[in-house]
Amino acid sequence: MKKQSKITILFRMVKLVKPLAGFMILAVIMGTLGFLCAQFIPIIGSVIVVHGLDADWTASLTPLFVTLIVIALMRAVLKYGEQRTNHYIAFTLLAIIRNKVFKALRRLCPAKLEGRDKGDLISLITSDVELLEVFYAHTISPICIALLVELVMVIFIGSYHFSLGLLALCAFVFVGAILPLIISKRSGTLGDELRADNGALAAYMLESIRGLDETVQYGGGAERLVCLTEKTKELSAKQGKLNKLTGTNLALANTFILFFDIVMLALCTALYHNGVVGFDGFLIPLVALMSSFGPVTALASLGTTLQATVASGARVLAVIDEEPETDDVTGKAPVSFEGAAVDHVTFSYGGEMVLCDVSMDYPENKIVGIVGKSGCGKSTLLKLLMRFWKTNVGTVSVSGKSVDEINTSNLRDMESYMTQETQLFKDTISNNIRIGRLGATEEEVVEASKKAAVHDFIMTLPDGYETQVGELGETLSGGERQRIGLARAFLHDAPFMLLDEPTSNLDSLNEAVILQSLKEESNGKTVVLVSHRRSTVRIADEVIAMENGRVS
Repeated sequence: MKKQSKITILFRMVKLVKPLAGFMILAVIMGTLGFLCAQFIPIIGSVIVVHGLDADWTASLTPLFVTLIVIALMRAVLKYGEQRTNHYIAFTLLAIIRNKVFKALRRLCPAKLEGRDKGDLISLITSDVELLEVFYAHTISPICIALLVELVMVIFIGSYHFSLGLLALCAFVFVGAILPLIISKRSGTLGDELRADNGALAAYMLESIRGLDETVQYGGGAERLVCLTEKTKELSAKQGKLNKLTGTNLALANTFILFFDIVMLALCTALYHNGVVGFDGFLIPLVALMSSFGPVTALASLGTTLQATVASGARVLAVIDEEPETDDVTGKAPVSFEGAAVDHVTFSYGGEMVLCDVSMDYPENKIVGIVGKSGCGKSTLLKLLMRFWKTNVGTVSVSGKSVDEINTSNLRDMESYMTQETQLFKDTISNNIRIGRLGATEEEVVEASKKAAVHDFIMTLPDGYETQVGELGETLSGGERQRIGLARAFLHDAPFMLLDEPTSNLDSLNEAVILQSLKEESNGKTVVLVSHRRSTVRIADEVIAMENGRVS
C-alpha cells in the first residue's frame, strides 16, 4: 500500500471523530471556558490591585471577590466535564477502531495474514490502538481549545494596545505551533521506527514463549536471551532518544515563555513610561500573558508525543486499508453442491510457482485421494477450492460455477475444511468442537466426536466435554487436537469435505478407526483426502499423485 504522509494520517484519524462530533464540540466549549476561567483569576486579581491602589475608587471590591470564587468553582466543574467528555470520546473511538481492525483482519484472513508475525499483530491490536487514546483525548480538543482561548487573550491584551496584542500573538504562535513543528522535524522517522521495533519485540517474545520447550531442550536459552537483550536495548535507546527530544522541547518551550514574558514586561514598561497606557495597561496585559500559556504549553509537547501516536495510527490504518486477496461474493443465486473441479489451474505465490496446469474432478459421492510429498501443492489446491486465493490461470468451479461467482457464505456452507494444524481456543472441548456449527446441540457434538474417534478419550477426562483445553490446546496432544478438528468437520456436515492430512498425528490404530468412519460417513458427500502417505488414501475411490506442483 502507498505510504501516506503524517498530515494525511492525522486528517484521517480526525475524520473518525465524525460520529461523536457533538461530544467533541461540547468538550471544546467546556475546555475553552475552563481555561478562560483559570486565566481570568489572576487577571481579576490584578484588577483588584489596580483599583486597590486608586484612592479615588470608592466602589466595593466585594463583586470582584465573589466573581473570583465563582469562576474558580466553574473552572473545576468545566475541567472535570472536559476531561470526562474527552475520555468518553477516546474510549468510544478506540472501540470503533478495534471493531474496524478486527473486521479488516477477518477480510484479510487467511491469505494476507499467512507469514505475518502474530506478535506484531497482537502489538498492533493492543498497544498501537491504545496509543491512539492520546490523540483523541489529549490532542484534538486541546488544539481547538488553544486556538479559541489564545484568540480571546490576544483580543483582550490587544484592547490595551495593539502592540501588546501583536506580541501575545507571536508568543502563542511560536510556542504552540512553530516550536512543535521544529521538534517534530528533528525527530524524523523515530516514532515509526519505535512502533515497528515494538512490534518486532512482541513477535520475538511470543515466539520465544511458544518455543520454550525446544529452547530448554537444545540449550538455546542463552542465545535467545542475548538477542532479546539486544532488541530491548535498541528499543530503549530509541525511546530514550524520543524522551530526550520531549524534554528538550519542554525546556525550550519554558525558556521561550520566560523570554516572551520579559519582552512583554519591557514593552508594557515602555508604554507606561511614555504615557501611552496607564498602570492598568501596564499590569493587566503582563499578568494576562503570563497566565495564558497553559493551552499552548499543552501543544508544545505534541512535536514528540505525536510521533509515536501517528506511527501507531499509520500501522492501524494500513491494516484497515489493506485489500484482501479475495473479496466476499454476495448477491448471487444460491447453489447446491453437485461436484467440483479444477481446470488447468496455475498458481504462483511470492513469485514461486506452486501449481502448474493442474486439472482434477471431484464427483459427487466420491472420495478423491491426493498424495504427494510435502510442498508439492496439495494444501494450496484445497485453499483454492475454499477461495482463500485466486488462481493465476485456469478455473476452480463448484457445481459447474466458478467459485468467483458463488456467494462466499454459500461456498463455505458447502465445504468443510480441516487444516493440517488444528487451532483450538482457550475454552471447553465442547465449545471448540461447536465452532463447526455454533447452533449444534450437545447430542450433535457427541455424535460428531464419535465419528472422529475422540468421544471415548473425552469421556475419560474429569469434566468430560466441559474440560478446558488451555491456551492453543496446550493440554492436549497433537493427535487429540487433530481429532477435535475432524469432529468440527463432521459437525459442519457439509456435502464437500476438504481434509488436509487428517491423520498425520495419529497412530495406525486411530488412523484406521477414523478412515473407517470417513468411509462410512462419506455416503452422500464428496471428500478430498490429502496426505503424504499412501496408506491414508487407501479408502479413496480415486487416488491422484502430485509432484512439484503437477499431477504426476
